[in-house]
Amino acid sequence: MGPVFSALAWNWWLIFPLAYFGKFMVREYRKGIANRRRHQLEMERVRSAADIEERRVTRLNAEQLRTTLRIHDDVDKRWWDYEIDLATIIRFPMLVDVREPLTREFHKAKGRADMLRPQIVISESPGADEVPDPAKVDAAALFEYRDAVLDYAAAFDAAEREARRRKQADFSPVERESLERARRLVMIAADEAATPAERQAAYRKARAELDGLIDVPVPGAEQLERSIARELEA
Repeated sequence: MGPVFSALAWNWWLIFPLAYFGKFMVREYRKGIANRRRHQLEMERVRSAADIEERRVTRLNAEQLRTTLRIHDDVDKRWWDYEIDLATIIRFPMLVDVREPLTREFHKAKGRADMLRPQIVISESPGADEVPDPAKVDAAALFEYRDAVLDYAAAFDAAEREARRRKQADFSPVERESLERARRLVMIAADEAATPAERQAAYRKARAELDGLIDVPVPGAEQLERSIARELEA
């Protein structure tokens, strides 16, 4: 031990640099802990901000999706009212004449909007709305669907305005007389106060008058035929 104490006695001055070095190491260690803590807090702040932004975007997407679905359903309802009302279609036949550019564009836009419509997710909660889950709808797909629905609504508005403006102007006087007879016959066929035989005869005559003039919408024809058939069976 003598040589050790002797070495320490001769190198006592090393205590100062060693103490300074130890103090420096402790300070750097504490600084490292503080830096890691600040980094952790910053990451937590970033994650929290990202979560808030994600929830905000999801909420906006949900609102956008509900609005787009409502517009889609509204336009479908307007078109459905024409499809099942043969008398109205006879008054405005351009809506079923796909040779017309506006009509063709409307049906094309409808098909695209229907194709892009998100799938319905049925909620297990009683009374809950059956709507697609916004979190499962890609943002790009949502915007594409929204644009398709807006195109569909605009195309239908344009076709409807033009059809109501022109009415039966594209038909000759003789053809317009046939259309008017068909319209009256369709109204008789749809009148539940008439006898089943009268309704059936009126419907057959109406179809004969319309043959070669306009394409009768399938939903309206089927609905009227089912109604007449039920009365005949009864």
